[in-house]
Amino acid sequence: MQPKIFDIRERSFIFSTKIIQLTYFLPRNLSGNAIGNQIVRSGCSVGANIEEAQNSCSRKEFIHGMTIALKEARETNYWLRLIEKTDTIIENSVKDLVNESEELIKILITIVKKSKIEI
Repeated sequence: MQPKIFDIRERSFIFSTKIIQLTYFLPRNLSGNAIGNQIVRSGCSVGANIEEAQNSCSRKEFIHGMTIALKEARETNYWLRLIEKTDTIIENSVKDLVNESEELIKILITIVKKSKIEI
């Protein structure tokens, strides 16, 4: 078992790479292609928005970027749960990604809440 990474930027980047790798195992049919497109967009957007928020000009802009990352994490969690419940992929890695997406959601909620308090 790998140790937890506490840097949100690195953690979201690794999450994005695992989302991309997951799509290699999706079936090449209408639902697999649709889910694959959606999950790559939302899953990679989490880290991209966190990166963008790091260079914000104001706290308000930072909160906005992190809130978008949170929304994308929630969407990704939805697609992962859909894959898991429909047995689209028979692998434990989906459960691990569901858990990681839930942890990212909790972290992002905390970041947004704490950032709002500091305004």
